[in-house]
Amino acid sequence: MQGVTLKVVTLLEEPFIMVAENILGQPKRYKGFSIDVLDALAKILGFKYEMYQVADGKYGSPQANGSWNGMIGELIGKRADVAISAITITPERENVVDFSKRYLDYSVGILMTKTEERLNIFSLLAPFDLAVWACIAAAIPVVGVMVFLLRRVQSVRSQNPPGPHQPTSVTTSFQSAIWIVYGAFVQQGGESLMSSLALRIAMGSWWLFTLIVCSSYTANLAAYLTVSRMDNAIR
Repeated sequence: MQGVTLKVVTLLEEPFIMVAENILGQPKRYKGFSIDVLDALAKILGFKYEMYQVADGKYGSPQANGSWNGMIGELIGKRADVAISAITITPERENVVDFSKRYLDYSVGILMTKTEERLNIFSLLAPFDLAVWACIAAAIPVVGVMVFLLRRVQSVRSQNPPGPHQPTSVTTSFQSAIWIVYGAFVQQGGESLMSSLALRIAMGSWWLFTLIVCSSYTANLAAYLTVSRMDNAIR
């Protein structure tokens, strides 16, 4: 490009393109970030340029008849070789002209006051619905009653009926069964003699159920805490 003079169309946009102080009788001079880039390219490639402002003061948009106005229209009509300004790269413009590598990305943001984090003592219950918690609460005594009955049947089959001086404490046995079921649910275990096959099947099924429930609760709690931390008040 040695010795080539390019026609450059521009549009004033601070701080990219601005009019420099002009000396009387001299052509209009420009300054700004984009001018610095253009001057560096001209020095490296060895070309010269003549710059003028677009007449309609627009960057370029398609018209109803298929033509373009603004700087894009100057390029399409071959009245300019290069357009330089703070012009946005869009897919529609890329279909008709070639863009250089973009050198600035910007976006619009909203500033707002930081919301106060409120402590919720029931946040640990959020991973499950109320109906799920109700079913779990109902399942513990139901399984406890079943374990209590199976242990009574086991004790009756393994021993003779108690005499008048050897009463069996039904209340204690029932409370012990509830405690065993609850201990298994919170994965703390408990002391229990399960010699019969029915008791082993019942408690094995309960252990599997508690494993699934605890794993689901842990996963949902982690997801809930992550989503609540990423939640935005404005959408």
